[in-house]
Amino acid sequence: MNFTHMSESWLEFWIFNAFIIVLLLADLGLFHKKSHEIKMREALIMSASWIGIALLFNVYIYYAHGGQKALDFFTGFIVEKSLSVDNLFVFLTIFSFFAVPAAFQQKILFFGIVLAMALRGIFIFAGIDLIENFSWLIYVFGVFLIYTGIKIYLQRGKEKNPGSGAFVKFLEKHLPLTKNYDNGRFTTIENGKRVFTRLFLVFIVINFVDVFFAFDSIPAIFGITLDPFIVYSSNIFAILGLRALYFVLAGAASKFHYVNHALAVILVFVGSKMLIAGVYKIGSGVSLLFIAAVLTVAIVASVAKNKK
Repeated sequence: MNFTHMSESWLEFWIFNAFIIVLLLADLGLFHKKSHEIKMREALIMSASWIGIALLFNVYIYYAHGGQKALDFFTGFIVEKSLSVDNLFVFLTIFSFFAVPAAFQQKILFFGIVLAMALRGIFIFAGIDLIENFSWLIYVFGVFLIYTGIKIYLQRGKEKNPGSGAFVKFLEKHLPLTKNYDNGRFTTIENGKRVFTRLFLVFIVINFVDVFFAFDSIPAIFGITLDPFIVYSSNIFAILGLRALYFVLAGAASKFHYVNHALAVILVFVGSKMLIAGVYKIGSGVSLLFIAAVLTVAIVASVAKNKK
């Protein structure tokens, strides 16, 4: 791949990845060594911690690469974080369908996030490389985002349940599976043979669904910036806090009445921004203000409906 406009060095890229690995190891080894049910207070602290780290990194971007890059990072982070909310509701549905014990959910989310980071990295750099060589693809991504936004709006309120789909039936037919969770393990011994547990099946389904989510979220950030380091780092930080955010939202999923409306509007806006980029370029500051306004309206409207 030839990233001629990449302002950040590869050394910075690898240092960033090493920093993320240290954070993940600390999170796994120090704070969640044993599987347990995440309560609301712990989830709020975890979520606030990850957001705080992302904001501190944004300060680094500001001093190392300037105000415009810092604004691009923050806007991209907000977009990816917003889109992840809908993903988490689907995860909640999957966990409910498979009746995954609360104590084991964090294990699936942790290793799922690690795998998602690797896959997102591949998708991001492949996508940027394609756009650099085939500039017209930016318009394809724009149309796709508009289509996705309209689809989300039309399907609002309809329950999504990937746990009962053809992919799950295929896995159940072709994998050696047991129906128990065996204390949170991915494999176990049954009748003298090693088989996969129910938890492993859920892990595969979660990551299968996340791959499709990536096709929505990654093109969305291309509408903000094509700088590889900014795209990658903002995406990774948005993913890192998903596990904590899930446990925050799990207790209040029914209260987010207008979240899909907001996501639909954001996707249509970003897609439209990509389509008119050749004629008129909308700055990151304007994009950030618009996205923040849409999310604020959705939250206020949801709160008002809850009071009624």
